[in-house]
Amino acid sequence: MIRDYLNSFRILTEDDISTFMSMVTSKSLKKGEFFITEGKISRYIAYIQSGIFRSFYHSSAQEEVTYCFTFKNTLITAYSSWITQKPTTENIQALTDMELMLISLENMRDLEVSNPNWIKFFKHIAELEYINLENRVFMLQRESAELRYQNLVDNHPEYLHHIPLHYLASYLGVTQRHLSRIRKNFAF
Repeated sequence: MIRDYLNSFRILTEDDISTFMSMVTSKSLKKGEFFITEGKISRYIAYIQSGIFRSFYHSSAQEEVTYCFTFKNTLITAYSSWITQKPTTENIQALTDMELMLISLENMRDLEVSNPNWIKFFKHIAELEYINLENRVFMLQRESAELRYQNLVDNHPEYLHHIPLHYLASYLGVTQRHLSRIRKNFAF
């Protein structure tokens, strides 16, 4: 599965991927466990083989604000902390049991130094993450809560079946009560 994911970008050779595979380790998380918590420094990138992560931070009122869900066949890390090697302000929590493949910062740096394909690969991943972030910001700032929910229904129906409503409400920037009203207008 991870080989297919890496191949899908058409940047890395089979040798590049084999070298990568020799550096990864498996890790399982149980539902509710954390990949990283605020105040820690991100030292690993994970490829999600199965499961769902929720990324959140604490507001100034100490309320949890969910800003991202990440599903299988995706890479995840506390990206700002990964880049700066400073403590993160985010938390990444397993919403389900998880199966991960991890690679350390040190191993990734070794790959980048030894082979320019890895620099191209991570540049591409960074560009995709930026586009996703920009789309999320535009959606939150320009669209109504109803249109944000419609976007989830159209583009990410898996969110609606696997994620508790209070996390979905936080992700959409509405109260749980408002989300319930919005959902009444949608037939499944």
